[in-house]
Amino acid sequence: MKKYIIALSLATMVGFSITSCSEDFIETDFGNSVQAEQLKSIEELQAFMNGTYGSMRSTGYYGANYPMYAEIRSDEMFSRRSSGYFQSVANLSMTSVDQYATTPYNAIYAVVAKTNIILNSPNNLTWTQTQNAATISDKVDKIKAEAYTMRALAFFDLLKLYGQQYSGGTKGIVIPTKYDPKANMARASVAETQAQIESDFTNALALISGNQFNTPGNKTEINELSLKALMSRYYLYKGDYAKVRQYVAQIVAANRYSVTPKDSYVVSWTLNNASSNSIFELAVGNANAYGAGGINAFMNLNGAYRNVGVLASTYNLYTASDVRRSAETFGTASGYRFIVHKYPAISGSDNLKLVRYEEVLLNGVEAELAVNGGTQTIADTYYNLIGANRITGYTNVTGVTLAQLKTERRKELLGEGFRMWDLLRWGQSVPVYNSTGAALTATLNIGDTRLAFPIPQAETNVSGTLVTSNPGYDN
Repeated sequence: MKKYIIALSLATMVGFSITSCSEDFIETDFGNSVQAEQLKSIEELQAFMNGTYGSMRSTGYYGANYPMYAEIRSDEMFSRRSSGYFQSVANLSMTSVDQYATTPYNAIYAVVAKTNIILNSPNNLTWTQTQNAATISDKVDKIKAEAYTMRALAFFDLLKLYGQQYSGGTKGIVIPTKYDPKANMARASVAETQAQIESDFTNALALISGNQFNTPGNKTEINELSLKALMSRYYLYKGDYAKVRQYVAQIVAANRYSVTPKDSYVVSWTLNNASSNSIFELAVGNANAYGAGGINAFMNLNGAYRNVGVLASTYNLYTASDVRRSAETFGTASGYRFIVHKYPAISGSDNLKLVRYEEVLLNGVEAELAVNGGTQTIADTYYNLIGANRITGYTNVTGVTLAQLKTERRKELLGEGFRMWDLLRWGQSVPVYNSTGAALTATLNIGDTRLAFPIPQAETNVSGTLVTSNPGYDN
């Protein structure tokens, strides 16, 4: 694989951030000398892991683009195309040189490259904090568990965006497991990609279980519970409901998280590393605030661009007694409705909440409703935990249905980057709306080649590359 993103110098690829208690960041770069040699210390290993989280919060990945794609092409939101942003994604006019194809490709493979450096580092590292071999071993295992988890998530996200599982083909993505700028690898199949994702998750769980450095109190780094939450997400999308039930039950039984109550729902989005429902979030902080470039700028009423609006049909799903429908959650400008409460900081300093307890419960509801092995009463319990904390005068539901679950995911996870993928895994069509959100401009059915983003031309044009493009584009 002559992966152009991996061919970047380490000075570019592995600029990383060291997190302080204040969530501000100090940029540190070991440079090419560390790439040429192997990492020798826990400090270097940790710095690379911090850098991995830093790459994940880039605007090409979770900082803006990636979650917005799944909202722009969905039945809940639309792009106004304001200031030219997301125009080709919404107009279905993407090409192989499109920034919305190349930017996430770069950003996500940067995560892969950094995790590969961590995972292929030796275990016998030094640490200024101790010389105890068992303690050092546990620390190495913990960091490598984080790296396995983030690589699995990166491969999963790449598969959803560039793989052909919904577009009529069988090709997945390139799945490098070593940092090698000279490697020439072909795309794996969808099944092979899934096998690698599952292997990474399994390895992560083995390393973190019982580890003395497993710290569920810190929501900005992976721990055993946040790992299981991400595993529940992956296995839900794969349709392995038994595993979803298993991991959700374990998270619920741990009793570390709770659905945010009605009176603190809005403020919970402003609490960095402190909200009771947050399981895993990417630290941003003041020093790394996005300004006009982050998700807040595109989705929030007070953002710079107000590019991604809420469809009227989505807004009308909320009853007047629902805390999610109020002047604190939605606002209008120029006749369009926008989200107010999610990522409200104008500076873009809010942490990115990647996994919330509510998502995990909804994963559990769907898995419990599956034909084989599920329990209706457990599904009802999970479902009602959310409803009781969102709706004044809520009456518990008995016998929740899949249709109700689908609607609740639409309401609770609005703007968080799930909807297109939910529609696809349910086998449903993906609607795309015009720039006012008033008319349907296209419907993407399963098998439509446009459901896989184009592989960047800079990847497929490399001499001798084994990487093939996705059908329907210009390369």
